[in-house]
Amino acid sequence: MTETIREIDLNADLGEGFGIYACGEDEALLRVVSSANIACGFHAGDPHLMRRTVESCLENGVAIGAHPGLPDRMGFGRREMRVAPREAADWILYQVGALQAFASAAGGAVRHVKLHGALYHMASADPELAAAAALAVRSAGRELLLYGPPDSKLSEAAEEAGLAYVPEGFADRAYTAGGTLAPRSVPGSVLEDEASMLEQALMLAEGNEFAGLDGKPARIAVRTICIHGDTPRAAAKGSRLAEGLRREGWTIRAPRGSR
Repeated sequence: MTETIREIDLNADLGEGFGIYACGEDEALLRVVSSANIACGFHAGDPHLMRRTVESCLENGVAIGAHPGLPDRMGFGRREMRVAPREAADWILYQVGALQAFASAAGGAVRHVKLHGALYHMASADPELAAAAALAVRSAGRELLLYGPPDSKLSEAAEEAGLAYVPEGFADRAYTAGGTLAPRSVPGSVLEDEASMLEQALMLAEGNEFAGLDGKPARIAVRTICIHGDTPRAAAKGSRLAEGLRREGWTIRAPRGSR
């Protein structure tokens, strides 16, 4: 009897400093995760940091992903903006294309795209914005994977556009009963305890029910789990999370494109 290999991707949002300002523990996290979402210069990042992060991904065998966001450095891309779908598509294509150039120059390739912050949530809820985002990603490369929330407008748009979609969950963010992320403004929305993070990650990976922040049960199934690189002790938390997942029989590996 052939044993089924259980695989899960660990991703982190990286390259989110700019100029002389560092953000997070990128080098340490790149020894833990299997996929990296690299800021492309709008909400954070700059050409030099993009190049260095791409090179570090290749050195560590980590899948390279683009992390395009809204043009809002002051708000770190986490504030919603009024934006037409065509504008958003242009912003996404611009940022993905910039990272593709750095990846190609380093001998690698961008394998996936994950929208950042407010753009991620806006496209997940707005069908027109979701469609524009999916078409922008497809125009950058039909082979690109699109990361995003399960059962969202973005997942529907990816299916319509013929893109392989990778449903994502968060180990370090609390959920509501509906399976949506609790707003960062709500106390307890960011999980700090490593044991709680591992418990939630296992429930997400297995598609099992877990307790939401409001005390009601939530259930979503994912293929990739995010660790935010800008949280305190992110690398140490990520390392414990990876160890715990492996201990429970999970192989940590970047997605290979199947829907």
